[in-house]
Formats: sequence, C-alpha cells, structure tokens
Amino acid sequence: MNLIQDEIAKALVQLSEKSLITEAVVAKKIRENLKLEGKSKAGLCFTDIEAAVVYIEENNNLHFAVHLNSANDILIKQAEKAAGLEGDARKRRLASEKSMSVLTNGDIKKVQEGKSGGGKNGPKPHSKRTDKKKLNINKNYDDYE
Repeated sequence: MNLIQDEIAKALVQLSEKSLITEAVVAKKIRENLKLEGKSKAGLCFTDIEAAVVYIEENNNLHFAVHLNSANDILIKQAEKAAGLEGDARKRRLASEKSMSVLTNGDIKKVQEGKSGGGKNGPKPHSKRTDKKKLNINKNYDDYE
C-alpha cells in the first residue's frame, strides 16, 4: 500500500460507524488528519479506494462495498463482504477521473516533509504580481510643443 491508500484506510476505519460514506467525506477526513491546506475540492482515485477497502477487509475485519452514483461520485457502504464496481461503472469512473483533481502521494509527502515546495531551501515566499506599466500615449507628442 502506498501513502494515499494508507491514509484512505485510516479515514475509513475512523468513519466506520457510518453506514454510508461518500468520497468527499473521506477526502475531508484525510485533509483533517494531515492538516492539509488547499485542494479542498480534490477527490480520491478509485483504484486507491479499492486497494484501501481490500486492505481493511484483510486486517480490520470491516467490509465495505464500493458503489457509484449518477454523478460518478464514489459511495462506500458497509456490507457483508467487500465488493468493487462492475465493468461499465468502473470505466465511467476512471474516464471521469481524467478531468478531476485528486489527492495523490505527492500531496501527502509534501505535508509529511513539512514544506510546500521551493526546492532545497524550503518554500519560496509568495510574490505578488508586478505592477502593470501604463502606456503614456502623450509621450510622443511632447516633443512637438
């Protein structure tokens, strides 16, 4: 299991008292646990959720079934045994992920390392946009006076 799958598994175990868990609730719980700033609208990759569900079934004896609603949102329900998506729903979700913002291992690594980019010396300060230079149209006519 990679970092994001491990975080998904932790969040699902924490939310296990609920009978229906949405992808957004799991992503929110992950951001809370990691104190991750930004990516507030980011979802979760289907393959990562599926791996986390299988891992939980093997280790924690909790069983979740993965479903997909009409808006391609992942719904995770407690069930008798773990179950993934069938062919058509799986293809539909994987195709829609191409245009989605998802939480990745890189996001978690950045939080765990305690920096938000910037190379060797840590994060660079955010620079504001430079002032716009105004074009003086009367400049060319000043010589003729």
